[in-house]
Amino acid sequence: MRKVLVIDVGGTHIKVLATGKKTAIKIASGPDATAAYMAEEVLAATESWQYDCVSIGFPGPVIGNRPADEPHNLGSGWVDFDYENAFGKPVRILNDAAMQALGSYKGGRMLFLGLGTGLGSAMILDGTIAPMELAHLPYRKGKTYEEYVGKDGLERRGRKRWQRSVHDVIERLRTALLCEYVVLGGGNAKLLDELPEGVLLGENVNAFAGGFRLWDPPEKETPPHAAIDAGRAHVRLSAARKHQQAHPRKS
Repeated sequence: MRKVLVIDVGGTHIKVLATGKKTAIKIASGPDATAAYMAEEVLAATESWQYDCVSIGFPGPVIGNRPADEPHNLGSGWVDFDYENAFGKPVRILNDAAMQALGSYKGGRMLFLGLGTGLGSAMILDGTIAPMELAHLPYRKGKTYEEYVGKDGLERRGRKRWQRSVHDVIERLRTALLCEYVVLGGGNAKLLDELPEGVLLGENVNAFAGGFRLWDPPEKETPPHAAIDAGRAHVRLSAARKHQQAHPRKS
């Protein structure tokens, strides 16, 4: 069995977990955290760990298995850093929202939205990951989606108004992207008093599940949680009922 080291890079912490480990390690991050700092700290913290390959969730766009831009809330040097040389292992890099989306995926067409410092976004279309950058699209009054539903929007407008904006953004994006269900991740998702129909609350550990899945086909993975997608369950139940009506059992 391939052992994977998963690194989830965030603005406050760099979280690390490996195959067979039960507890993630947290490393301080911040505006001065460079790629070299990340690699050095992770290697020191996991010196005794055994792993064959590395998955990195990066807070920004990733193209061709490399960061496409320097992150807004971290230090510099992420684009040109030699990750495989630093770790001495094969490395796969994915946008952090896409990695958490992969770990949350239950099939079909899923939209993932990460409500944290900013707004992360990704879609998975019948098993194909599509990282997205929706945060900076114009939304209302000359401001972007992120400025309304990110951390600054929460602090500026208050929790109740922020929640209304989150519900509105979910509905707009779900309608535009024709997704079957939505998963909300990020630290601020838990601040919602209620979830719209067809919306599931993700968990931070899903980012690690996504990092493991990067190296193994999804169909070989056990779903990380027992949460049921009520919308898709209803579809399957309706299909089963139609089948029973068309093919009644003989008494």
